[in-house]
Parts: sequence; C-alpha cells; structure tokens
Amino acid sequence: MGLLETLVEHVSAKSVLLAVPCLLLAYMIMGTMVKPAWQEMKLARLPGARAPKIKSNWPFGLDFLYNGIRASMKYQNLTLWRGMFANAGSQTVELRVAGRRIVFTADHENIKAILATQFGDYGKGEPFHKEWKPFLGDSIFTTDGALWHDSRQLIRPQFVKDRVSDLHVFESHMQTLFKAIANGGALNGENQSVDIEAGNGKPVDISDLFFRYTLDAATDFLLGYDVKSLSNPRQEFADAFGEVQRLQSLISRAGALNWVVPRGNFNKGMEVINNFINQYIERTLRLSPEELAGKSKSDAGYTFLHALAGYTRDRQVLRDQLIAVLLAGRDTTACTLSWTIYELARHPEALQKLRAEILSVVGPTRAPTYEDLKGMKYLQNVMNETLRLYPVVPFNVRLALKDTTLPRGGGPDGLTPVKVLKDTPIAYSTLVMQRRPDLYPAPSADFAPVDVFSPERWQRWQPKPWQYIPFNGGPRICIGQQFALTEMAYVLTRLFQRYERIDNYMGAIDGGDPTLRAEIVLQPGDGVKGWFWEARKV
Repeated sequence: MGLLETLVEHVSAKSVLLAVPCLLLAYMIMGTMVKPAWQEMKLARLPGARAPKIKSNWPFGLDFLYNGIRASMKYQNLTLWRGMFANAGSQTVELRVAGRRIVFTADHENIKAILATQFGDYGKGEPFHKEWKPFLGDSIFTTDGALWHDSRQLIRPQFVKDRVSDLHVFESHMQTLFKAIANGGALNGENQSVDIEAGNGKPVDISDLFFRYTLDAATDFLLGYDVKSLSNPRQEFADAFGEVQRLQSLISRAGALNWVVPRGNFNKGMEVINNFINQYIERTLRLSPEELAGKSKSDAGYTFLHALAGYTRDRQVLRDQLIAVLLAGRDTTACTLSWTIYELARHPEALQKLRAEILSVVGPTRAPTYEDLKGMKYLQNVMNETLRLYPVVPFNVRLALKDTTLPRGGGPDGLTPVKVLKDTPIAYSTLVMQRRPDLYPAPSADFAPVDVFSPERWQRWQPKPWQYIPFNGGPRICIGQQFALTEMAYVLTRLFQRYERIDNYMGAIDGGDPTLRAEIVLQPGDGVKGWFWEARKV
C-alpha cells in the first residue's frame, strides 16, 4: 500500500474539516508574502518612482481595511481620505492590503490621465465586470474595449438635444410631486385627495420624494410606463431596486471577501427587477421593425426602449442597457436635487436670489422652456455649486490594464511619475479633489471657503480643467449629463415658482454637518427634512 492510500485510510471527516481552514489560511498568508515579493521585483524594473506609503500597524494592512469599513458605516469616507493624504503630505499614496498594492489619488493630473490622456491604460477590468454582472450585465458601466464602445454607440443617440429638450416627461409628474409634498410623503394611491393649502408647512423628507419622482420620470422616459412610486408608499420594483443597490455596494466593498455577503435578498430583488423589465422588452419585441419605425416617425408613445430595439433585438443587451441607464437616470438626479434643497434651506439668501431669477424669467405659473432653463445663470450656478460640493459618484476606481504610470506623485518631490503594474487598482475621488483648498483662491470677503456652499463664487471664478468633473471626463464622460441637468433645472424652477421658502430642520438632526452617505452615489445619509411654504397669492 502506498503512502497516499495509507493517509486516506486514516484520515477522518473531522480532521478534514479542521484541516481545510488551516490550509486556506496558510494559502492566504503565503499569497500575501510571495506575490508581493514578485511584484516588488517587477516594480523595481519599471520606469518611475513609488508614491508615499500609508503606514500600517496590523499585518497585511488589515487596519486600513478595518478603518475603511468603519468609516463607510459611519459615513466618514471623506474624513478618512483627507486624513490619508494629509498624513502622507501627498495627493497620491499607496499601500498593500492582503498583499495587493492599491494606489489612491485626488490629483487632477492623475485623474486626467486615468480618464483621458492614458485612457487605454486604465479600465473597469474583468474583476469589476464579474462582480457587477448580475446587476448591470455587459452594460456601458461594466465593460471595456469593444463591448463598452458598442454600448456607448447604442445609447448615445437617445440623448441628443431633441430628446433631452422634450420636457413633457418631467412636467407630467410635477403635479403628483406637489401633492406628495402637501401630503407629507408618498400618496396612498393615485386618487388620494390632498388639500394643497393644508399642506403648507407640513414636515416632509424631500429626498425620499425626489428618489420617487426621478424613478417615475425615468421609467416613463425609458419604458413608457410610470411605476407611480410617488403614489404608493410601498412599490415592489422601487424597493427591490434600492435593496439590490445597497447589497451590490456591500459586495463591491468586501473585495476578495465578497463571498461572505448573503445573496438571498439580492437574488430576490434581481428576480423582481428582471421580471419587471422583461415584460416591456417582450412587448416591444412583438413589434415588427416597420411598426417600430412608424412609432419613431409619429413620436406617439415612442420611448428609449423602442429606440434601442430599433438597433438590436437581443433581449440581454436591451435588459443590461435599460437597467444601467435607469440607475444613472434615477439616482444621480435625485441625489443632486436633495443636496440642492439641503443647502438652499440653510442659505435662504441664495434661495431668494434663485426664486427672483425664476420669477423674472418664467413668472409664477408658466412652464419653463429648455431655453429658459439654460438662460438662467444663477440657477446654473446653484447646480454647479451643488455638484462641486457633492459630486454624484464621490469615489471611483479603475484597473491598470497593462504596466504603465501615473503622471505624478512619486519620488521625494512628488513630481515623478508613479509606476503602476498591470492589474493594480487606482482609487480616485472627485469629492476630495473638488474640496482641495489649494486648488481655489484664498478665502476672502468675495470668495467663500472651499467647504461653504456659495453659488456666487461662479460669477467671478471658473475651475481649471480637470479640477471640476462631477460627470467624470474623457471618453467615458456621462452621456446623460444634459438630461440630468435639464431635469434638475426643471424641477427646481417648478418648485420655486410655487414655494417661497423652506424651513430647515436638518440642523436639529446633523448639527449642520451633513452626513455623506457614499455607497454607489453620494446621498444625504439622514434624508433632507424641512417645511415648504407656498408663496402668498396676491
């Protein structure tokens, strides 16, 4: 009998169960030691220098992982990142976590390289694609190369000016939003009777209503069907969409340990989402190419889905792109509107300036045109300032697709290119970059400090290139940014035609220090609660 057979004969099930975790631990420890040694030798041969290293007090950099998770749970990511750069004296740093080198940057020149000038060197990468595929499939947000290019070419025509400037999809939901504000929350059915006058000064979480409004508008625009979440406190699709995003964020942050995140609710939510989307795909695919072309010419009931189906009849492609655009169309706009109201409520002088401009241009009742919205300078300044302080995607990551460099951050003076091995994650933050005091004029009577909401700064100042990129930049710049800006401008205009002031309640909740909840998008962690007051009718 050979040695192997002897061992098998004497090994019990219990000993196997005990041995497996030990072997896995040994494998992980060896991996975190052997792989870095190999990487260090390869890095030494690359041109460039290293970025300052973040000090770690625990083995394998696990203290950074622990602090990162704790900061995320307490919505202190901005504080963590700022401290990380301040302690290193650099806007680009590196560390190893469980043997993997990660580079962090808030340097606009490095972000420019990642997104534009060295676009071919960096991408989403296959690990990201695999991680997000159950939710966003092979969509524009998860792919690189030909798949990404094809997705962008498929979606781009749907956001041309003629489509973006068609404002009826926004107006059709405004009256329901007004009723929900007067009701103090989502309606209990479309036919609920609401006394608008009695709603004056009723406390409401406007952030919740904005997420409902933008979901209704997005599903109307994409599918030709409004899910009516403003008219139903509990809406299965809306609930599933929110829960899947929450769990996807956890899965993404867990990295190599994402397998420990329970998938039960995620899978249930995806089933609800897919069933909902697929019924509209099936209905659309029952139309012949001639019928689709007829809808396009008449524009009666013509939707984003109809336009996509005119290019492809692949059900999976349609599903992936619809969900990706729905995610972008709902959450980005809802978050920015929420932050705008948060700041206007605690800066009543800015609200009065905004309202005065709105009334001077469109009056108290007329629906604004696309040209009206683009022509209101203070309105544009308010939105720019909100996006400066609260960029929609505050933290992002790209993977090095080959051995390459970042333009600067290495060496003693920080001006030497940083060497980057293939498959190195580069984490970057527009939130940190757009709040860097050194990128702004010194505070003065005419220029507010960097962390202060001040639309007036935009009257005499413009950011330098790549120091303000709320919609990303380069080839991957957000296709739907004009749609989002138009929707935000429209909603703000209609709101402040009707309401003359907001009583701020957030100070009692967060003490004036906003809670930055950074999951996929940056949203107010405590909602935005206040009282809306209609203008007195003369």
